[in-house]
Amino acid sequence: MFDAFAKVVSQADARGDYLSAAQLDALSAMVAEGSKRMDVVNRITSSASAIVADAARALFAEQPGLIAPGGNAYTSRRMAACLRDMEIILRYITYAIYSGDASILDDRCLNGLRETYLALGTPGASVAAGVKKMKDAAIAIANDPNGVTKGDCSSLMSEVGGYFDKAAAAVA
Repeated sequence: MFDAFAKVVSQADARGDYLSAAQLDALSAMVAEGSKRMDVVNRITSSASAIVADAARALFAEQPGLIAPGGNAYTSRRMAACLRDMEIILRYITYAIYSGDASILDDRCLNGLRETYLALGTPGASVAAGVKKMKDAAIAIANDPNGVTKGDCSSLMSEVGGYFDKAAAAVA
């Protein structure tokens, strides 16, 4: 796993090149947005339990068969595993947001997750729907302009949404 800086330097080094003006500009913009990035991570982290619980509640309201007898989230043990998985996905998304790089999300969370769910008989489409619900909640919390660094966050919110979309696509 590399942060955005190490990744750019490593790639340039492998090519034997200097960093380009475009790469330096992109890294400079990332530094300039550092406070906003940390605000987003702090907001999501401090609301993680609510994000997961609300997403699960909405998912189970839409797909009540999941918590009905015989459903994949039926019994407290299975429900706890479902919530645990949602929280793990959310945690790795916050790591990706902080580092500005999805590789940690891929390497440590998503790699092989679809296959694991298939082997367990877990409906990937339901997991993806839960991730999308977490995305909506996390972006609403992170995009609230009160009490955070002022400025345009549209690019950062697009990046955040992209990490959630990547996670949803990986399990679907």
